[in-house]
Amino acid sequence: MKKRSHILSVLLVSALTLGGCGIIPGGSETRTVRIWLMKDSVSDSFLKRFITAYERDNPAVRLEFTFQEWTGIGKKVTAALESDKAPDVIEVGNTQVAQYAESDALRDLTLESVRDLGNEEWLPGLAEPGSVNGSQYGIPWYAANRVVIYNKDLFADAGISRPPRTRAQWLKDCERLNRDGTQGIYLSGQDWYTLAGFIWDEGGELAVDQGGEWQGTLDTPAALRGMAFYKKLQAHGGGPRNADEETPPQAEVFARGDVAQMIAVPSAATLIEKYNPDLRGKLGFFPVPGKTAAAPGAVFTGGSDLIVPENARERAAAIEVVKALAGERWQTDLARTMNYVPNKSTLAGVIKGEESTAAMAAGAARGRATPNSPQWADVEADNPIKPYMTAVLEGKDPGRAARIASARITEALAPH
Repeated sequence: MKKRSHILSVLLVSALTLGGCGIIPGGSETRTVRIWLMKDSVSDSFLKRFITAYERDNPAVRLEFTFQEWTGIGKKVTAALESDKAPDVIEVGNTQVAQYAESDALRDLTLESVRDLGNEEWLPGLAEPGSVNGSQYGIPWYAANRVVIYNKDLFADAGISRPPRTRAQWLKDCERLNRDGTQGIYLSGQDWYTLAGFIWDEGGELAVDQGGEWQGTLDTPAALRGMAFYKKLQAHGGGPRNADEETPPQAEVFARGDVAQMIAVPSAATLIEKYNPDLRGKLGFFPVPGKTAAAPGAVFTGGSDLIVPENARERAAAIEVVKALAGERWQTDLARTMNYVPNKSTLAGVIKGEESTAAMAAGAARGRATPNSPQWADVEADNPIKPYMTAVLEGKDPGRAARIASARITEALAPH
């Protein structure tokens, strides 16, 4: 997320808190809809536009926004859902919905998603995590996913005139780029989100639900093929085999100017240019290539869904606010303001002309999310996928390493 000053947002929250219990002209009592958003999810300008327009169109409603930090948000949301003072709408990470829905504390929004929100057009990487046992609890809000960021000058120096569209061409280009002191691609050894996309492209999964019991599946032939491709790609650069993309931060490595490509969300380009202003105007973006030119590669889709607690005081009004935020008008505004991917594939055209966001939207059409288990957070807490990747990159037997990692995933996903 981009860091922004949210002083105006705080002032808006304060003003709305003071005015939320008033009486509008004519004697009708106003209803205050309390909304939790994550810090820096929206800009002050977007929030001001939304509040002004929504309250004008709905004079009996006042909106009260409060911003939350991502750190520790799981416990805070869980506590709110168990209390009688829950907010009316909460923004949550798309992969967090299952753990909250497990407690039966969320409003089932299946009817609204079908009748009012065109759920058949939602990006699968946002919609699928919000659906639990056939019911839609999380309404997709916005998405962000990884693309390939590349140095245009280094591509030109290697005689590469356009980005690759297939995995095979990508490997050839990486080989051409990886010479004379230039890294063809900087890919750390434990970038498991990127690996997940390669596994999905091969028809594999990180884990599957077998009759109500989740099983790790890194040791399937398809998943092993995904890891084999990762190993080939990673060899065309000097990324560490035993660390993830934050150790060291890959944007800092790229900013040195001798790296041709890296895989990251487009906002990483801002950091690269901050570290090395000489690279401004020299960065390009393309979707992670697929196995054929017919479609980009699969990618992990991050982003947010909106949920309504079952014990929300203004549940009906809250659902209307969610419908507005997830609808075409405000999805278009949000995507253009924040460089997000909107929640529907049919809205991809609203960000046309913005190279980085357009590349992200192209990939999002094949976006996926992590296994929709309430216990998936336990897997990530002590992630067995990372040491598995390092073992394979260091020459250990892939099948054996995958079986060990799969067993640990299965154990972490067992009901508590």
